Amino acid sequence: MAAIDPLTAGAVLLATAATDAVYVMFTAAVVARKRVPAATWSSVWYLLSSYAVISYTENWIYVAFAALGSWLGAYASITFLHRPPGGPPIGAAPD
Repeated sequence: MAAIDPLTAGAVLLATAATDAVYVMFTAAVVARKRVPAATWSSVWYLLSSYAVISYTENWIYVAFAALGSWLGAYASITFLHRPPGGPPIGAAPD
C-alpha cells in the first residue's frame, strides 16, 4: 500500500465535508420549496464536485456549464413541484 499523503488526505476530508454541507443546505431549500436558494445551493454543490469535469475535459470552463445546468435543473424542479397549500403531495395515490 502506498504511503498516505497527509496534505491530500486533509484536502479530501475538507472537500467531502464542504460538499456534504452544501448538499444538506440544498436539501433543506428543496424541502422548504425555495427555488432560488435550492438552485443556488445546487450550483455550488456542482462547483465543489467539479474536479471530475476538469479531469476528464482538461478545461475548467466546462465547470461553468455544469453549474449553470445544475442551477437551471434545480430551479425548474422546484417550479414544477410547486403545489398550492392544502393539495395532495406529489405522487400521492388518488382518492
